[in-house]
Amino acid sequence: MARSQICDFFSEVEGRFVIVLGTNEIASAIAVRLALGGFSVVMSHDPFPPVIRRGMAFHDALFEEHIELRGVAGRKAETAVEVIYALAQNNTVAVTPLQLSDLIALRAPDVLIDARLQKSAVVPNLRKISGLSIGLGPNFTAGTNCDLAIETHPAATGQIIKSGATLAHDHMPRYLGGVGRERFIYSTRSGVWRTPLNIGARVFRNFVIGRLDGLPVPAPFDGFLRGVARDGSFVPQDVKIVELDPRGRDSSWTGCDERGAIIAEATIAAVALATRGKPRLPLSLTIQ
Repeated sequence: MARSQICDFFSEVEGRFVIVLGTNEIASAIAVRLALGGFSVVMSHDPFPPVIRRGMAFHDALFEEHIELRGVAGRKAETAVEVIYALAQNNTVAVTPLQLSDLIALRAPDVLIDARLQKSAVVPNLRKISGLSIGLGPNFTAGTNCDLAIETHPAATGQIIKSGATLAHDHMPRYLGGVGRERFIYSTRSGVWRTPLNIGARVFRNFVIGRLDGLPVPAPFDGFLRGVARDGSFVPQDVKIVELDPRGRDSSWTGCDERGAIIAEATIAAVALATRGKPRLPLSLTIQ
């Protein structure tokens, strides 16, 4: 594909080119909502933290798997040309290992969204990289390291922050089926994670779900795998590698969940709020 063709493509999506940092379930819910709203979305993978809710995310598209959420497909794109081919298809988001520095070499995004949810990491300053920068979750301050921020904390999920900081991470996972932190298994060391199981598998207490750096990781109670790091992944210490759903027949591990949908709607509202009145904004995003 010639450089002129690349320029022509990006001129066609002027005002609608979005880069989402992260391939987790929240980033994916946002990508779905933006794609359905008429935006061209590229998701840039970051290995930290590892994605565990892979049934709710586009992450596994990076491994040539067919992933579709709410009628939107994720397509792996390893080069700039593959990114453009993916975006040229209807209801498709590009999922790429290319980093932000690689993608902005193609074209500065109209919207940049950091949805990596790196709760304990130092986040970069996203401002002035794009027309609008949005930071999700802890460590973002609207007007300082992003233009707008969105709460992911259970106490204020989906709140749009126009000025000031988001709530700090309190290390207290929300309850699911009456179980909080205990439904997650955290890595006790860094190393390669190996497991024969996939999302949705049923496990019982003390069943060995996998091995981290050769050491067995048993299930703490009976349940279904709502989340599990992909086999062969290298994981750092003190990150989630497994999530169990204790709800029996009510367990779920695919699609966009309620929390993801709330954050996605808040993100789309933030985009509309910041770009209201601009002619390129899809009409479907008008705030009522």
